[in-house]
Amino acid sequence: MSRLPDPQFAEKVRSSFDLQNAMTLIQASLPVVAHGSTEIHVPHWSGIEQQHGFVHGGVVGMIADSAAGYAAMTMVPDGASVLTVEYKMNLLAPADGEKLIARGKVVRPGRTLIVTQAEVFAVRDGTETLCALMQQTIMVMHGKWEKT
Repeated sequence: MSRLPDPQFAEKVRSSFDLQNAMTLIQASLPVVAHGSTEIHVPHWSGIEQQHGFVHGGVVGMIADSAAGYAAMTMVPDGASVLTVEYKMNLLAPADGEKLIARGKVVRPGRTLIVTQAEVFAVRDGTETLCALMQQTIMVMHGKWEKT
């Protein structure tokens, strides 16, 4: 990407995260925002479980999409926002632990498209188990910002 990212990228990403009612609904937090990467944490609670007591795969996909998307957002210039174009996810193990951690990172930044990855880990007794792997394409929307 030829243009420099917004120098206030972390504040911009955190403000955007705060606008996502879906993240509030699942009790997600955004403890890590760095240039090219983010991390989202979600506690395991009954409101996001499926019928076997694991965190529902839709929630796993939701936090992977957001973690990777926000990683992309850290690299776009001021005045631009991002939107997911597509993603492919492999669910590798049940999402069963005290919490989930989604780690998103940028693989290849571009002016129009950014390729990202996310890994989602279930954490039990301090041990992380990889439960999902995602590859994603993000569209950079120059001159468009989010609702306020």
